Amino acid sequence: MTFRFRPALATVAALFAATLTACGGGSGTPTAEKSPSSGVAVSHIHGLGIDPADGRLYVATHEGVIAVEDDGSPKRVSDTADYMGFTVKGPGTFLGSGHPAEGSGDHANRGLIESTDAGKTWKTLSLGGEVDFHALEYAHNTVYGYDSTNGMLRVSKDGKTWDKRAELAALDITVSPKDADLVLATTQNGVARSTDGGKSFDDGAEPVLAFLSWAKPNTLYGIDPAGGLHRSTDSGATWKKAGTVPGGGPQALTAVDADRVLAATQDGVYETRDGGKTFTKRLPVTQTADH
Repeated sequence: MTFRFRPALATVAALFAATLTACGGGSGTPTAEKSPSSGVAVSHIHGLGIDPADGRLYVATHEGVIAVEDDGSPKRVSDTADYMGFTVKGPGTFLGSGHPAEGSGDHANRGLIESTDAGKTWKTLSLGGEVDFHALEYAHNTVYGYDSTNGMLRVSKDGKTWDKRAELAALDITVSPKDADLVLATTQNGVARSTDGGKSFDDGAEPVLAFLSWAKPNTLYGIDPAGGLHRSTDSGATWKKAGTVPGGGPQALTAVDADRVLAATQDGVYETRDGGKTFTKRLPVTQTADH
């Protein structure tokens, strides 16, 4: 598919560039201040999820995976690696990708990694040293991953062998809970749609959104580059603005159910339980470098 870049979408291009810059690993990685009360550093956020085992919020960041208690207290449960493409597969079971902690000796691009102890330890399932997945979805007993290294969608039934699907420039993907062939991707032209499991996508249509999350068959959310939260009840054919997430540009989005949505922006993780009318800050972000 060919993208027709429009000047009005410069904010999306900047968001793509910022995401790649913040997640490149190595000596140029950003630093973050530590919270005086917790000692946990939080800068760029790459993923959000609720563990169905205990209802706890988990945040995948540039400095590891952080569990957030109901009272807002954070605790790093993993090492300090850069966790990307984060998604909750099931109780206590997470999927991710990204880059290793400094000095670990692991692959620069970690491929698909999995934790079966709620983020404490991780093992490589496949594509270690080859691929950095910037977006992962687990649906229909299948892993859908956006391979940012090669600019393509990949699909796997077992997390070890992969089918290569369409090549496209995307920031995020989501999969319909009721149709394994319906895949949406956020692009510079808007939301691109695939009806063949990601083998091909259309050119994309407005609104221009940064991240997407599909909680239930009739509950699809997206967040735009300015933090506007949008909702669709017809599989992305039409959208209605539901509210605005505080804190600036978005970094991650997870819809838990029809009314509960988690969103990470430049200054923290926010939660709404009323479909975007009001938001509560769950975790602050303090950073000392631009991302």
